[in-house]
Amino acid sequence: MRAAVQQEIGQDKLEVVDGIEAVGFGPGKVRLRIRATGLCHSDVSAMNGVLPQPAPFVPGHEGAGEVIDVGDGVTGLSQGDRVLVCWLPSCGSCPSCRRGQGHLCLTGFLNAGTPNFKRAGGSPEDVFGFAGTGTFAEEVVVGAGCAVPIPDDVPYDIAALIGCGVTTGLGAALNTARVEAGSSVAVIGCGGVGISTIQGARAAGAAQIVAVDPVVSRREAALRFGATEAVAPEELADAKARITGDEGFDYVFEVVGKSATARTAYETTRRGGTLCVVGAGAMDDHLQVNMFELFFDEKRMLPSMYGGGDVLRSYERAIALWRAGRIDLQGLITHRVRLADINDALDQMRTGEALRTCIEI
Repeated sequence: MRAAVQQEIGQDKLEVVDGIEAVGFGPGKVRLRIRATGLCHSDVSAMNGVLPQPAPFVPGHEGAGEVIDVGDGVTGLSQGDRVLVCWLPSCGSCPSCRRGQGHLCLTGFLNAGTPNFKRAGGSPEDVFGFAGTGTFAEEVVVGAGCAVPIPDDVPYDIAALIGCGVTTGLGAALNTARVEAGSSVAVIGCGGVGISTIQGARAAGAAQIVAVDPVVSRREAALRFGATEAVAPEELADAKARITGDEGFDYVFEVVGKSATARTAYETTRRGGTLCVVGAGAMDDHLQVNMFELFFDEKRMLPSMYGGGDVLRSYERAIALWRAGRIDLQGLITHRVRLADINDALDQMRTGEALRTCIEI
């Protein structure tokens, strides 16, 4: 089959090749035909080494498609079922799962260390899948828990976005921060996840939502998706003074994954307010907060992993809000490309021109 492969960490371009085989099918596994996948900034972060990932690997973790084969012992899934890919399935039995925090289950991370593919040829080569999946491929074999059935009225491209970016952004606002009606919100970083965070804050009833991004097109998009104001980073201090009397926002979301923007978010949050860190950053990038301000300001600092809640319930909520017209998911997809054009889509994401790219496999 065809897939997009990165041979070494740090390469800017992906190699779209034939001769890739999805491996590992057997008991407890399903084979999926990927129909659509989103290009998420986490894929770029894995490519450039910010997020740990063994190579060579097939990027992609926001995917949707159909079941083409079911292994022994799999229940609730049949050939032909339409599904989205859950890149972080819960095992249901570990301490995190028993506490009701399945989004912190490490099963998915442990599976990420096993190759999902191999490259045929004179000397067959193991190829990993990003986050244990690898949806930039025509087919993938994953654990049954990674394949979540979707209703017939949910298109594949919409389902793919729900599989990560939408769930992460909505959940940060609704599950982790629990934005209150009438509150003030600032969102730093307005890519696909940031826009979903804005939509979550709007759905929760926030009165003011300030979008912060250096890219003009993203600021314009943020206004279409529910932000009440959109500013460049250098204008944030003025917005804080005008809107909050310089006290700071009730909720500030950092959706970039950098210590510098997290520090800005901390300083933009009011005393007693909530800073929610959504962006996935590097292990060697450290946020500094002194012990006095940590005590004196009593700001809540809440990381949000994959939306901070039960992912299956979060998927259902996203679909319900989309059906009700409360959130716009189709509008997130600003570019549609074929797999062969993946490198052009990567360039668009790096320059901030695309909120989310849908790759049709």
